[in-house]
Amino acid sequence: MNQDERRIVEGGDSPQQRKAGDGAKRAILALAGGAGLFVLGSIAFDLGILGDDGSRPTTSSKRESDMAAAYFSPPAETSIPDGPDGDAIRRGMALFVNTKTNAADFVGNELSCASCHLDKGREPNSAPMWAAYVIYPKYRSKNKQINTMEDRLRGCFTYSMNGQDSPSGGPPPAGHPIYKDLQMYFHWLASGAPVGESLPGQGYPELEKTALGYDPQRGAQVYEQNCAACHGSDGQGQRDLNGKLVFPPLWGPNSYNWGAGMARVNTAASFIKANMPMGQGGTLTDQEAWDAAAFIDSQERPRDPRQTGSVADNAAANHGQDTYYGKIVEGRLLGTGTGR
Repeated sequence: MNQDERRIVEGGDSPQQRKAGDGAKRAILALAGGAGLFVLGSIAFDLGILGDDGSRPTTSSKRESDMAAAYFSPPAETSIPDGPDGDAIRRGMALFVNTKTNAADFVGNELSCASCHLDKGREPNSAPMWAAYVIYPKYRSKNKQINTMEDRLRGCFTYSMNGQDSPSGGPPPAGHPIYKDLQMYFHWLASGAPVGESLPGQGYPELEKTALGYDPQRGAQVYEQNCAACHGSDGQGQRDLNGKLVFPPLWGPNSYNWGAGMARVNTAASFIKANMPMGQGGTLTDQEAWDAAAFIDSQERPRDPRQTGSVADNAAANHGQDTYYGKIVEGRLLGTGTGR
């Protein structure tokens, strides 16, 4: 008799019941708990800021693994200095957490930087900004150029923030104060970090493919059991009692576009495995993470701004294997985009 069978015989919950219970708890956090979130005002949308001290809650096992990995510790917010430097750091943090509000002219969806970089860009294995800042400038295969941090941020506004549908029609222009304030925030987060080194916790931990591969139909079940309570069965997120978005949309016109890194199944799977469900990172199996990512990234979203000709031509020029862009799923050609 395995552990789950013994639990049921003794009157405990089955794995499915436990997952359902976890989903209910997250639904309460998103909806009833929204009454507490809207009081927090400017930080309500930060997916990683749910603790009393402004930090993302973690499971004990994840906290222990973080300690074992000896991750870099960014400075506490209370150490932000006074004066012009501190003002810029605070502006950068506000931009990062509430990008839609504080960079409204350049954001064409309902996401923020903190949607994918949790705990205000502090969380290890969630592409923390202290780890990214110290390795730029660097070559990026995506555009086959040496990129500065400003270049990288411009790409985030173009793809993840879907700048093409913003009031300005694109990302902030070169040299814009938004870039300067964000970089001041990253520079402060990286205070004391070794420059030019790949630090533990950088990016999202690469997830090896499974023998079964990934499948959107399996992923639909994983999504409904583990993700829908927060992101909605329709993938359009959840709002608090004030109508403010608490959990972001994962597809459709208000999510990242086809050019974003998260539109690649392998990137999404790595993020999901390490960080989702919220506060329970590492609890999904590798297979569940891959399948959930496949389901999410096989939904239509805003068009790839690099596309100038056909979807097929752009797929050949700019998209690799781990994407549903340019493929037919349930009779639909993906990549044609969504209107707002």
